[in-house]
Amino acid sequence: MALSFRVATLDDLPALVVLEEHCFTTDRLSPRSFQWMISRANGRLLVAENEEQLLGYALVLFHRGTSLARLYSIAIAAPARGMGLGKQLLARIEDCAVEHDCAYLRLEVRTDNPGAIALYERNGYRRFALINDYYEDHTDALRLEKRILQHQEARALSVPYYQQTTDFTCGAASLLMAMGALQPERVAQRREELQIWREATTVFMTAGHGGCSPQGLALSAWRRGFRVHMQVNVSGPLFLDGVRDQHKKDVMRLVHDAFEEELASSDVEQVLGGPLDLPQVLRDGGQPLVLISSYRLTRSKSPHWVIVTDCDEDFVYLHDPDVDHSQHRQPLDCQHLPVSRGEFERMCRFGNNKLRAAVVVYAR
Repeated sequence: MALSFRVATLDDLPALVVLEEHCFTTDRLSPRSFQWMISRANGRLLVAENEEQLLGYALVLFHRGTSLARLYSIAIAAPARGMGLGKQLLARIEDCAVEHDCAYLRLEVRTDNPGAIALYERNGYRRFALINDYYEDHTDALRLEKRILQHQEARALSVPYYQQTTDFTCGAASLLMAMGALQPERVAQRREELQIWREATTVFMTAGHGGCSPQGLALSAWRRGFRVHMQVNVSGPLFLDGVRDQHKKDVMRLVHDAFEEELASSDVEQVLGGPLDLPQVLRDGGQPLVLISSYRLTRSKSPHWVIVTDCDEDFVYLHDPDVDHSQHRQPLDCQHLPVSRGEFERMCRFGNNKLRAAVVVYAR
């Protein structure tokens, strides 16, 4: 059977919907979802066909700003099964991911689908998580991963994941993750997330809610009994340039000055300078919170806190507390995100003054 492979177009919608209905009884992609995936998604939908019909598809999504791709779905028509089409689609999807500078490809598969599990494992995918009650019919899922650009494997760190529950609590959520890594018995709760934000934000009375400053986060961690290192390359209150009203600027300065006074009476280690030595910080048991520009992840020009979970010679790995559901992401898609060293270096400089800020939390 002669097969051809190409990128899907909107003309394929009817055939894709029919294939989806034949292959899956739950968790089906709707016609609207297929339309979005073809025309708007940051991904690639490949189809396989012969002269008569569409015989399969594979859909991969790329995580903007990172080196991670996700195999979202793959389907093979009954007449084409047993011919190695799944392996061919998988290989082509991996090639697409490499073309998009991705180093990792991840996927989920039903635990009651041994054929699909065997396909992935034969092609180099390893199991790294079990997700209970993942599908609509409550079936569990295995999470598999393959490093499609082969480099030295990174070590796994036990950093729990916590999704921020508001648009403005990324710093608080990142601190909850850091504290949970250092104290595994500690349970992250929304009440504490909001309390940390109230303690740590310097931005009051602005349009919308402001986020946490490095000084505020450092104090929040210190008050909870942790040893803290804070590193910022700009002195004085941050983000004043983004506020036009003089009264609001005065409020931000007052709050910042109060933080500075409390820091002076604490044992928080403060450094005015450049980037962290991440490998050394991680070897020493530190949990680094890093301020990044979210533009490279979401195309939104705003400061955003993430936590570094690991690094190797090629990548820095992040937990991003912000789950962008508009991109069909789930919390699992925002954990241990591989970001190239060069991309991470660009992320970590915010605004015209190239602000760099980090808060490292240690156990005492």
